[in-house]
Amino acid sequence: MKSTVPGLWGLFSCVLLAGSAFTSPVLASEAEEDAKRFGARSSVLDISLSPSGTKLAWIAPGPGHTEQLFVIDMEDGKGVTPISTNSAVHADLSRCEWATDERLVCEIYGMSKAGDGVLVPFTRMFTIGDDGSDVTSLTERSTSRSLGFNQDGGDIVALDIEGEEGRLLMTRNYIPERTTGTRMASSKEGLGVDQIDVENGKRRTELQPDAGADYYIADDKGYVRLKARSATDSSGYVKDSRMYLVRESGKNNWERLADITLNGEQIEFTPAAIDAGSNQLFAYSTINGYVALVGIPLDGSGTAKIIAARDDVDVDGLVRIGRQRRVVGVSYATEKRAVEYFDEELASLAKALGQALPKQPLINFAGASSDESKLIIIASSDTDPGTVYLFDKGAKKLEVLLAMRDPLVDRTMGEMRPITFPASDGTQIPGYLTLPPGSDGKGLPAIVLPHGGPAARDYWGFDWMVQFFTARGFAVLQPNFRGSAGYGEAWFGRNGYQEWDVAIGDVNDAGRWMISEGIAAPDKLAIVGWSYGGYAALQSQVVDPQLYKAVVAIAPVTDLEYLRSDARAYTNFRFRDEQLGRGPHIDAGSPRRHAEKFAAPVALFHGTLDVNVDVRHSKGMADALNDAGKPVTYVEFEDLRHGLRDSDARTRMLGSIDSFLTQSLGR
Repeated sequence: MKSTVPGLWGLFSCVLLAGSAFTSPVLASEAEEDAKRFGARSSVLDISLSPSGTKLAWIAPGPGHTEQLFVIDMEDGKGVTPISTNSAVHADLSRCEWATDERLVCEIYGMSKAGDGVLVPFTRMFTIGDDGSDVTSLTERSTSRSLGFNQDGGDIVALDIEGEEGRLLMTRNYIPERTTGTRMASSKEGLGVDQIDVENGKRRTELQPDAGADYYIADDKGYVRLKARSATDSSGYVKDSRMYLVRESGKNNWERLADITLNGEQIEFTPAAIDAGSNQLFAYSTINGYVALVGIPLDGSGTAKIIAARDDVDVDGLVRIGRQRRVVGVSYATEKRAVEYFDEELASLAKALGQALPKQPLINFAGASSDESKLIIIASSDTDPGTVYLFDKGAKKLEVLLAMRDPLVDRTMGEMRPITFPASDGTQIPGYLTLPPGSDGKGLPAIVLPHGGPAARDYWGFDWMVQFFTARGFAVLQPNFRGSAGYGEAWFGRNGYQEWDVAIGDVNDAGRWMISEGIAAPDKLAIVGWSYGGYAALQSQVVDPQLYKAVVAIAPVTDLEYLRSDARAYTNFRFRDEQLGRGPHIDAGSPRRHAEKFAAPVALFHGTLDVNVDVRHSKGMADALNDAGKPVTYVEFEDLRHGLRDSDARTRMLGSIDSFLTQSLGR
């Protein structure tokens, strides 16, 4: 179906959903419509403003499992059609940015399967004209004689290079090629950097390949200043430690960046960005138990300073703007996300927009022209999926461009309220409670919705699954249980796997609190989770089988040893191995091994190309429940990854969940 996108002066329509809608005899028409609306992927998957600020490009979902690239010249105001459509089943068009005013550089992210069945994620880069013509690959092809499949299609290190118009810097992964016997045709191996002319795709080597290099960071003038290197063990697994090498602007020799101190004590750090003007590296470092942003001078002094830090939550991101990715602030989240701006003009603008726009939304500067006179702004809130605006600084004019989720425009949403509830040991657990619009919040069917991760947390803002459930009449509680990220080292503990008992205890206490407060009807309380959240949903049955009356697990971890063994095929095995640890918690914390304890019916959903959590987790859980004589429903999505990024699949899943909960809870 086609649906008109509000804004852009009503000039065009954009494909949002296509293909046959999911139908089920047990779905009422209202539930069917809700599943379709909330299951639709975001109408704007990625967006970019041209250097002149006159052209807009964005990626939108197309028919079936496709993405379409749209371009509009905002000065001539003509209607548009997609300039390109990605129809690859196993790969998504993930992002596109303007390289010049006439050409875009885009990335494809996909999944392949090796001969032994191991899933192999890959990326590919290309440039395309603003009319869809002259598509040029930027990823060097692997030959049939190469020793391995080239997963890394390259990454943009600098979109703009000072003094080099129409050129960008991109990494290139060199794989040596075999000729005869063991002799190599080329000794080049590892990650290097090329300078590329975006008009014709011609390239020249900027930095020779380094077999130990993981990534590079350029400063805001487009000069590569930092190289991160890691080592591997005899099995090919990446070791924990990294070495960072830096160089002065305009110089070629690299020097190790080590022994950095803060207040006289040596610190560990993770590089994030480099500012050429102040000649410093922005990096994350844990200070007094919380992640902070520090500045490390690149003059060789080795003395860092704190730029932004808090004593209650982690600093979790840089706020950057423009084609040079200029650092203008840091973000963090207490009850709601906030930004500490370093740029006074942007701070004033964000404050003014937040106060002037409806519902006092979160403000995100999502793009800018080269001179930053025109800005792309996305404003959103808990009850608003978001609107894209164009702001002209000179004219002081704000124009509506696009709705982030067109099917949900003008739909009434439930308000997300920050709350705390007591765990069994008295610890106050933060979370978010969302009630159905107009509800008094008493005696409702209710859902506890633990987040994925475990190194993650929930945030205040729009959530399509939360809003689907509130539209169906459920109260939803999202607990940021101990083991969640963002609240410092002590809260994270040894993570939600090694200390699953603490995390799952908090999740179950969330359900008990909803009952004690009279929010949830005791016989109509369910738990739903995705990824680690799915694990938490299943493990909650092992701990307290009588609490939840229905369990929904999407792409869940079901056996911790599965998680470890699956990681052996990848270079990050050491991380997974250390994350899980060893001991009796592995068996006790694997719900697949305790299916006999389950009392509630279970619904499982999983994609077959899930590299995060292999589909065998859900298959094994379904088999175990069946063998134990427990009620279980299993739905498998062919050729979809962990996020099930497909409107039809999400629509079908939401419809199935609604039917399952209706039947299980007797609604």
